[in-house]
Amino acid sequence: MQGTVDGFSYGLVTPVAAYLMACLGGALGLRCTTRSLLVTRTWRPGWLALGTGAIGSGIWTMHFIAMMGFSVTGTPVRYDVPTTFASLGVAIVMVGIGIFVVGYRGATGSALFTGGTITGLGIASMHYLGMAGMRLNGSLEYSIPLVTASVLIAVAAATASLWAAVQVRGFRWSVGASLLMGVGVSGMHYVGMAAATVHLHPVADTAGDPPGRLIAPLMIGPLLFLLLAGVVVVLDPRMVSGAVAPGPPPPPGYRVPVRDSYRLPPAEDHRAVPCPRPERPARASRDHRTARPPARPGARRRTGPPAGQRR
Repeated sequence: MQGTVDGFSYGLVTPVAAYLMACLGGALGLRCTTRSLLVTRTWRPGWLALGTGAIGSGIWTMHFIAMMGFSVTGTPVRYDVPTTFASLGVAIVMVGIGIFVVGYRGATGSALFTGGTITGLGIASMHYLGMAGMRLNGSLEYSIPLVTASVLIAVAAATASLWAAVQVRGFRWSVGASLLMGVGVSGMHYVGMAAATVHLHPVADTAGDPPGRLIAPLMIGPLLFLLLAGVVVVLDPRMVSGAVAPGPPPPPGYRVPVRDSYRLPPAEDHRAVPCPRPERPARASRDHRTARPPARPGARRRTGPPAGQRR
């Protein structure tokens, strides 16, 4: 017997709330990733870790809120707590790997492809591991084409969002990138839910806990982390705008280190760029009556009085 799956038991409340949480986590995480590219390598791991936690918490909170509206006719839906928490860990670890790849290798094509693929696979793994944590009087079967489509949506959205995080600046672009990531994550979730089919069979007792009992203990941690990340963003206006505070000019002859070359234009990424040296004034003669130009490299030094005083 096949059960009827309903992903909108509470109407538009759960989809809208889930989408907003995905956008919030994406916005905070992507801005932290942008900020990591504007600081020294000493502070970069901290910003990337904060962005990892924000994105992982945001997408996992989105998943759990959306699952609150999931129901199947003919069976109660419960959740296994260890498996549900494991899905949060998988999301944070895999998203972190993708973000660190882009944070340290810059906006190269290979880095964006690798980081976006790992991040997208982490989002999809979180979803399907969370689905595996459901306990009901039946079994789940998935449509392979729809599962493949959901994974591709997650990878494409993650890659585009990471590209925006390292390439564009400004508040409006940041909002657009977070909205895009929210669409991708939410779209992946509901396409994955559409791929699921429930076949009911009698079970004496359904193990696990009901979602109403888990919402408080499971949500409080990720929500507190998102609040912490939001406070950090508010206290650092440069991270919101993506701008760097102006500093003192470099000394004459300063050369940009090769490790920071990703901040330079693409045509100059392969070399260090020297700053021009200031022009030296003409050198005065000994009696200060005539001026002598600077000597050319390799020229023989002339001795004796100036040419105008020779007999």
